[in-house]
Formats: sequence, C-alpha cells, structure tokens
Amino acid sequence: MDRIRITLAFSPHRIEALPLAAEKMRRHEAIILEEPESPHLAPMLRKDLSIDEYLLETDAGFPRFARRSCELLRELHAEGKEILQIEPFMDRLLEIHDIFGSGGTPEEIQEGSPHHGVYWAERKCTAALLDYYPKSAGHNFDEAVAATQEFARADSARGRLRDRLRAEKIASVVESYGSVYIEAGELHVALLPELRRRIPKAARLRPVYLMDQAVKRLGGRLRGLGPGDLLTLIYLFRPGYEGHRSDLLAARNLIHVKILMKEEMEGRDGEFPHTRDQIESNRLVEGLSYQDCGTLYEEIRWIETARARERVRAYRQKE
Repeated sequence: MDRIRITLAFSPHRIEALPLAAEKMRRHEAIILEEPESPHLAPMLRKDLSIDEYLLETDAGFPRFARRSCELLRELHAEGKEILQIEPFMDRLLEIHDIFGSGGTPEEIQEGSPHHGVYWAERKCTAALLDYYPKSAGHNFDEAVAATQEFARADSARGRLRDRLRAEKIASVVESYGSVYIEAGELHVALLPELRRRIPKAARLRPVYLMDQAVKRLGGRLRGLGPGDLLTLIYLFRPGYEGHRSDLLAARNLIHVKILMKEEMEGRDGEFPHTRDQIESNRLVEGLSYQDCGTLYEEIRWIETARARERVRAYRQKE
C-alpha cells in the first residue's frame, strides 16, 4: 500500500491564517474541516447555494473568516479537492439539541449511549462558563481566578473528548486518500497522539503550526499562545494540576482578556494584525505577579479594551 501523507494543521480561526492554510491545502487530495456535518456544504461548494444562504444555516462565530473560508473552499472544490466535515462531538451535540427540542429530557440520555459523554462534557463546561462570567467581573479577584481555572479544566476535558472522537472518525476515512489535510484549532493538540494511535502504520503524519513562522518573525514565544491557552494546555495533559503556575496563568488571563482585541481584523498578506495584537498583549502580561494582576483587575475590569491596554502599559512602564 502506498504511504498516506497526512498533514495535521493547527491554526486559529482568523483571516490572516487562510493564505497559509490554502497553500498547504492545495498539496493534498482531501481536506478535513473541523466542523459538524452539514447537508448544505455540497450545494454551497457547487454554487447551487449562495455563501450567504449557507452561512445562515451555520453558527459562524467569526463571520468574515467564515465567508473567506467558503470562498477558498469553493476554489479548492473546483480544483478537484475532496472536502469533508468531521467533528463528531459537535454532530452529537446538535443531535442532543434536537432531542431536547422535541420534548426529550436529560434522563433519556443513557450512560453508554453515543450522546452521554458529550452531554456531560458540554454541561460541565457550560456550567463553569456561566459561573465564570459574573465572577470575572466581580469584586473578588481570588474568586475570579478560581472560576477561570475551573472553566479551563472543564474546557480541557471537553477538548480531550472532542479530539478522541474526531481521531476515531478521521482514522476511519483516511485510507481512502493518498494525502489528507486535517484542520485543527490551536489547542486541539491531543488530536495528534490520538491520531497516531489509530491511523495505519503506513501513514506519514506531520503536525504543522501554521502561524509559527509569523510568531517567530514578530518576536513572539510559545506559538503566540496567551496565558489562558497555556493554562488549558496544562490541564489537557495534567487535569489535576494545582500550584503557583496555575494561579499565575489564571490571574494573567483575567488581564489578558481585557486588553486583547476582540473584533475581526484584516490586513494585507504578511501583516498578521491578530498575531501582532496577541504577541503585544502577551508581552504586557508576562512578568506580572499575582498581586500585580489583582491591582490591575480592580482598575480595568469595567473599561473598554483600548483604555485597559494603555493602563496596563503605563503600569508596566512604572516598574
């Protein structure tokens, strides 16, 4: 059997990453997207369905990125690439929503069923997020730190399950192709060992971090990941971890999320505005002590992003 060539590409959902992804996608026969299956994908790719209509049927968290992605996928489809959507966790979650929408109850999701693990992972993550929101804006900094940690733990547990389910499904289809490009979010690193355990021995699996060169060129570290991302990665592989580093990363994340730009930004090829912003935000919080974060938290938790960043920058300049 010919050796299957598999590229596992870790990438953010940002417009600036699409040219880098496109260049690598074109080298593969099949492209596996990190998306739930949609009956509307094929008509959109064939141009029987407009991109606007397609996006109405999806839950696009980043609309400009989603539109550009669709435009790219149409080009790749026209070039003869096979486009697949594989994200079983999200498929099952949508099925759970349909069950509840039809009058079903949580008690009907039996242990051992395909939906059981997904339901509980999502439920725990949602509960942790709902607890995080008020505490991250409250007066008690220690409570906000603890809520940040609990959400990161729940998110990493959900991520482990998502990656395992996805690896199982991907491994069942890769042998149909000579080369496969797999799209993955930057924090879904558990997908790599999960795939290695399941794909054919004859396959050559290569991980690629699409933004690595841009991060290095801009002087960033640790793949440009922020403190919240690093905390989630720690819990991904060490779920029970506790200690000063966990506390410090959670504290820095409370400052980081206040100064990071939230809007979708677009620049010319090679400008990487999101990566620049991420690296600058990382630099501003690196070196902050737990106590520094507590002080800044009181000052910036209710002000808008640009003013919060200037306040953190002024604080660092006084050190």
